[in-house]
Amino acid sequence: MDLLTRRALLVHGAGLALAGTLPAWAEAPSSDAFLADLERRTFDFFWETTDARTGLAPDRWPTPSFASIAAVGFALSAYPVGVARGYITRAQARERTLNTLRFFVGLPQGPGKRGVAGYKGFFYHFLDMKEGLRFDRCELSTVDTGLLLMGALHAQSFFDGEHADEARIRALVDELYGRVDWAWAQVRPPSIGHGWTPENGHIPNDWKGYNEAMLVYLLALGSPTRPVKPEAYDAWLSTYDAHSWGESYGQTLLRFPPLFGHQFTHCWVDFRGIRDAYMAKKGFDYFENSRRATYAQQAYGQANPLGWRGYSAEVWGISASDGPADITLAYTTTTGKTERRRFISYAGRGMGLYDDGTLAPYASGSSIAFAPEIVVPTLMAIKERHPHTWGRYGFWDSFNPSFNYPDVKLTHGRIEPGKGWVDTDMLGIDQGPLLAMMGNHRGELIWQVMRQNEHLVKGLRKAGFTGGWLG
Repeated sequence: MDLLTRRALLVHGAGLALAGTLPAWAEAPSSDAFLADLERRTFDFFWETTDARTGLAPDRWPTPSFASIAAVGFALSAYPVGVARGYITRAQARERTLNTLRFFVGLPQGPGKRGVAGYKGFFYHFLDMKEGLRFDRCELSTVDTGLLLMGALHAQSFFDGEHADEARIRALVDELYGRVDWAWAQVRPPSIGHGWTPENGHIPNDWKGYNEAMLVYLLALGSPTRPVKPEAYDAWLSTYDAHSWGESYGQTLLRFPPLFGHQFTHCWVDFRGIRDAYMAKKGFDYFENSRRATYAQQAYGQANPLGWRGYSAEVWGISASDGPADITLAYTTTTGKTERRRFISYAGRGMGLYDDGTLAPYASGSSIAFAPEIVVPTLMAIKERHPHTWGRYGFWDSFNPSFNYPDVKLTHGRIEPGKGWVDTDMLGIDQGPLLAMMGNHRGELIWQVMRQNEHLVKGLRKAGFTGGWLG
């Protein structure tokens, strides 16, 4: 289906997406083989780089790094995908999952600066790869703990058999989830804060506006031991109009510049046909919102307002990712204008936000379940036009065709002669949503399982979601 036909459908039948009934888009045999290869490589990233004894997943690879608790959450969801695809056996996945959960349940918690992995049931954003204890002076993170727990809940519902280890997995997840004191994070109730450090106390920010933190509120509402009241979710919704709702590149939607905010919660929650009070008034669901966000990003890539090299309707995708370096340099745009431009080593990039010409394949790729008709051709075009972005575990994290400064000291990556900068790392928190959403696109592998999780269902109902598969 070409883009013009697609847009015509949106004008005359935008409601098709409400129940997940968008017209079918058939993948060619060549694209199916490409996706199968990409999915296997991305799965192998988690299976081969995660510590089999502890379940700790590195923040990045191959550069030595600390562990990311968010990457652990994505790893826990990767194992069932591997079973479904036949990459590993159920017994192998069960053993790795049980090791992970035992390790995390056994980690020490407390208010100290060192020698602990978390506090009040939450975990520090980064843990050292050997002992699983707080890395450096990082923060206790509510959203990264949420990503860890989403992967754990997926494991809980996937391992539903009578085997003693599967029963143990389910019990450990309840223990891990039940420890989290969500009310403690409501420093400015009823909203939930970003996190805490023992050095400075609670971070002076709450989760507001539409972004990836919807999963935080759903988990807090669905807690089996310390749930927050529905007023917390009402407060979350009350910030949408001021922070998020509007027009963007031909789309009307809840806006969030980086694509990951439109993807993370969707990795585990099938929003097709279910709506909360806010979206019921708007007349469509969050799945449709993410589909619109994906089309807006493609339109931004085509418009290329900043004149970066490589942007087009076929190659696009801006989200949080590595970049070449923190430096301001003279850059000559595609229109011939030379001006000073700031480049960044790592940022939560998005349309018009920290856009320094860096593209991330996972950014477009993690929207594959929303708009495969534009995402699959984009992934294939990136590999074809920029083969240096492809490696052992699929796509390297990011690349920047505009950054051709061989004498600059790089923070990450390398310069590919004549092609610009390319990362030489892969990030767990970026590989994770790509694998999860490929699994949902090709068989609803995570969505089907998570629809059975009583904690998630409870959280959605308390948030006011109705319709669709919720009944």
